[in-house]
Amino acid sequence: MPMSDDHAPPEPGDTDAPRPSPRAVLGRLRGLPGRDERLTHMEQLPARPGRHAPWPEGIRPEVVEAVTSAGIDRPWTHQALAVEAALRGESVVVSTGTASGKSLAYQVPVLSALLDGHAAPNRRGATALYLSPTKALAADQLRALRRLAAPLGTAVRAAGYDGDTGQEERSWAREHANLLLTNPDMLHRALLPGHRRWSSFLRALRYVVIDECHVYRGVFGSHVAQVLRRLRRICASYGARPVFLLASATTAEPGAAAERLTGLPVTEVTDDASPRGELVFALWEPPLTEARGERGVPVRRTATAETAELLTDLATQRVRTVAFVRSRRGAELIALIAQERLADVDASLARRVAAYRGGYLPEERRALERALHSGDLLGLAATNALELGVDVAGLDAVLLAGYPGTRASLWQQAGRAGRQRQGALAVLVARDDPLDTYLVHHPEALFRRPVESTVLDPGNPYVLTPHLCAAAAELPLTEADFTGSTPLFDPAAAELLPKLAARALLRRRGDTWYWTRRERPAELTGIRGEGSEPVRVVEDGTGRLLGTVDEAASHSTVHEGAVHLHQGHSYVVRELDLDNGVALVERASPPWTTSAREVTDLSVLETDTTVPWGDARLSFGSVEVTHHVVSFLRRRLLTGEVLGETKLDLPPRTLRTRAVWWTVTEDQVEAAGVDREILPGALHAAEHASIGMLPLFATCDRWDIGGVSTALHPDTLLPTVFVHDGHPGGAGFAERAFHTARRWLTATRDAIAACECSTGCPSCIQSPKCGNGNDPLHKAGAIRLLTELLRH
Repeated sequence: MPMSDDHAPPEPGDTDAPRPSPRAVLGRLRGLPGRDERLTHMEQLPARPGRHAPWPEGIRPEVVEAVTSAGIDRPWTHQALAVEAALRGESVVVSTGTASGKSLAYQVPVLSALLDGHAAPNRRGATALYLSPTKALAADQLRALRRLAAPLGTAVRAAGYDGDTGQEERSWAREHANLLLTNPDMLHRALLPGHRRWSSFLRALRYVVIDECHVYRGVFGSHVAQVLRRLRRICASYGARPVFLLASATTAEPGAAAERLTGLPVTEVTDDASPRGELVFALWEPPLTEARGERGVPVRRTATAETAELLTDLATQRVRTVAFVRSRRGAELIALIAQERLADVDASLARRVAAYRGGYLPEERRALERALHSGDLLGLAATNALELGVDVAGLDAVLLAGYPGTRASLWQQAGRAGRQRQGALAVLVARDDPLDTYLVHHPEALFRRPVESTVLDPGNPYVLTPHLCAAAAELPLTEADFTGSTPLFDPAAAELLPKLAARALLRRRGDTWYWTRRERPAELTGIRGEGSEPVRVVEDGTGRLLGTVDEAASHSTVHEGAVHLHQGHSYVVRELDLDNGVALVERASPPWTTSAREVTDLSVLETDTTVPWGDARLSFGSVEVTHHVVSFLRRRLLTGEVLGETKLDLPPRTLRTRAVWWTVTEDQVEAAGVDREILPGALHAAEHASIGMLPLFATCDRWDIGGVSTALHPDTLLPTVFVHDGHPGGAGFAERAFHTARRWLTATRDAIAACECSTGCPSCIQSPKCGNGNDPLHKAGAIRLLTELLRH
């Protein structure tokens, strides 16, 4: 339904009332004093009508009636195509826009199968498994499925199964559920190792739903690909051949990605036939402040402060909004600033803005999800946990506090608003960072280029090894797992078996391989790369548990003196006890926030191979990357102005991994025309660009790899660029880079040179994950340096 400029937005829970048009909302934002110049570009995506199709034959009439009762008379064309493929027994991926009804495309065949199975002679009947990357999404889908399936009675017995599920609920799900909603982590750690207890469920498994499958990329995606192969293997042992139904945001080549993920042929449905309201997408640059930074350079207002102000203004207009923030701290800070400003206007409005992030207790997350869904909340500052398909119907606007790193994430977040066909406003608020600055002044980089592909490698030997052990513990491995027209595991995996036997992890008897140890190997491998237990955040004096922080992030977020924000309240960390995994905090309201300063060093542990390129050298080996939080800065809340620095005494964190690196001599630097002043920027730019190009040569994701560049490294005594795997022990990416170095680095140089920008942009040398704020960078110097490197 279109939104009208002449009607007030709805009260909580009233999603049918007329809404203001997105252009009208943006007009009010930019109409305030000093605002107009902050809008650098406005992109208007027109509304489009929907295209219907008849319900495919073969769906149970009870399911059609239930869907009709939910207000859906006919499916969109892409929904009908997906359902037809599923009913034919084909695995299918639906890759269409946000709010295009992907859920219904898998719900209909699943519910129909459960009804068919309900009449089966065995007590369990047909079953289905739903996998999502987050607990929030699974919980949201469970609510939606129960509502949709209510008219079907006991034929559909849905249950959630995750780390928050109680023991009694787990037992009921194992014994009685025919539709189980869980995540790949639980499948890896619980269901597959304990498959004998789940035998009746797995024996009858008809469908496996993989929601938001574009999230499974890089090393995480490669791990999930192995978990799904183990699932298919266990199901086959019970006589089941489930069909896979995948839902994805718009990505490049979704069918190929789905086939790599599942190991099966997958039908691709990409023509989005759903209607869409008008989307107005604004690019917004915060103003310069009166504060001065280093060398007297004016300081630009932070994206956090600007987003908080916009969220305040939107809430005042009763415009329902989600602000996406890159960090947990940022989400809390934006919510806190907005609440304080709204309290000066209307105390009731302040209570309708909140933060949402990881680390909250389960009951807190559920309460926020319900409040957002019902409309009780007008504004929410959230991390990307809400980027996925949690139903937040009725949102009018989305704020993005900084570029999220990929165009796919940008459109996924922007698509959270405008559901139910009403228009929507999206605003990208630039951080004070060269990448964000470039994007808000070069809109073609966002609106005229396709989204990225989903990259994963099911044949990665570093990932295969622990999953072969897990598979052998579940059922002994045989030659059939590696041979035939459609082998479960990559044929190269068979070459790893003798190596695992040499390490006494597997034992061979004839053509069969057995796990040799007592412990479950799945318990020793985290598919998301997680390590130690999270650090508990506890209120000093009361002992109240506020939440948790990932152990890897604790040094930079809950160090002594850090300002910790939790649901609109601020605390100061009194003590970080790393031995016991506890951060003690006390209530306080300082007029500043804190940010940690981290120093990264890399040392060469062992050089496996070195290849001369003229006077230059290309090397591969083992390295140790050290991250050390050395101090923290106190910054003024609104301007980000530095008020002071405090030293910290924290132990360094180390990562032993594999790296490829190249060095050039002083004579080569001189021959390239790169003087000492621009050398660090030239090396840094070459490092960024080579990391960005590596996914074309090694099947990885940019977030799976890291880099370090220096004008004089203590181990090489030369200007050096390192690119390393971001996972302990390595993941094979740096090794692949070494073996394809000439093609990889040639492509890197050519990509920088071919870019039409003058001094560097996200398409060539700027990185969305740079810890130094993309500074220094020197594009021309990088081209000259790489040309000299490749000359020989």
